[in-house]
Amino acid sequence: MVEEDKHEKNVKKKLLIATDCFLPRWDGITRFLTQLLPALQESFSITIIAPDFPGKMPELEGVNIIRFPIINIQLGDISFSNFHYFAVKKIMREHDILFTQTIGPIGISAVLAGKRLKKPIISYIHSIEWELTTKSIGKFKHLINVMTKMLARFIYRKCDLLLMPFPELKELFIKNGIHTKSKIIFLGTDTAHFRPTHNKEEAKQKLGLKKDTFVIGFVGRLAREKNIITLYRAFRIIEKKHENIRLLIVGKGIKDLEDEFRSDRNIIMAGATDNVLQYLQAMDIYVLPSLTETTSLSTVEAMACGIPVVTTPVGYVKYYVLEKYNGMLFPFRNSLVLSLKLDQLLKSHELREKLGKHARETAVKRFSLDKMTKDIVETLERY
Repeated sequence: MVEEDKHEKNVKKKLLIATDCFLPRWDGITRFLTQLLPALQESFSITIIAPDFPGKMPELEGVNIIRFPIINIQLGDISFSNFHYFAVKKIMREHDILFTQTIGPIGISAVLAGKRLKKPIISYIHSIEWELTTKSIGKFKHLINVMTKMLARFIYRKCDLLLMPFPELKELFIKNGIHTKSKIIFLGTDTAHFRPTHNKEEAKQKLGLKKDTFVIGFVGRLAREKNIITLYRAFRIIEKKHENIRLLIVGKGIKDLEDEFRSDRNIIMAGATDNVLQYLQAMDIYVLPSLTETTSLSTVEAMACGIPVVTTPVGYVKYYVLEKYNGMLFPFRNSLVLSLKLDQLLKSHELREKLGKHARETAVKRFSLDKMTKDIVETLERY
């Protein structure tokens, strides 16, 4: 009897992670999951269902990955798989808990299947979907906004628990009719990995840059809601005032945007990568020009590397980036104000040093990876 009890305790619960964004495609959700998986594996047997994005899939030892073919439909820079309700339902039968990351076709199929099978459904909120879709398209914005809110209410009301990355997001969801039980779990990042370089000049030379080059950087998807065209315009203004200046873009996305940036002088297109650290450590200033975000993991990672950030007052970012303490803020779509802030930083080594030091302190104190993983694992274990 004792041996049977021990065996039951040693059998791991089966966790199904449903996401419409995952490897080999890199974005904030992918980085979130890859950071979280080692801690989850200690408590759960894990299966991930995700789209079959093109590219080489890195091995994830001990994780079962089921991939669904993508179809020729895109929203901005994002491709999707089709709806696979019955296939997902079959997979869901063999699992104890559903942990969803998105409300794309895979996320929706998983929530509907999980609800039908009466499985516990926990969802981490990575984006404000109605803002994301509205700012990702060029036409029919009002209609898409209304439809996406209706979809978000329908899906999130079927979940047992929503994990929110900051308190104000909970208030926004309630305001929009989503009253599902929620819990605040702040995002975290590995501040031992994302750290300041000991030699900034050497970090630049590793990328083929001169050691005295000023590097302004951005990491993320090249998508409409990221609004990097504002960064582009600001860079063109300050480029005339400063020598040896470069704009470093790490990421990929909409082809037209990629082509526009790739063909211009003094702009370096690094593409998508699973190792952003070497690029961050070469940057003197990090810019987030986004129109919608929740926490912005890329900004936290840049701050952990001791880089002063200049950002729009978006999502939770406006609560942890404080003007001239650990970064600077500029109005949405305002390339002129952004150029003035960048000019001020480029002219003052002391200001960059002060903001970068405080940025690192903020990341270490407020965005603990250990706390995030511990809170998520404990929450999932309760189900």
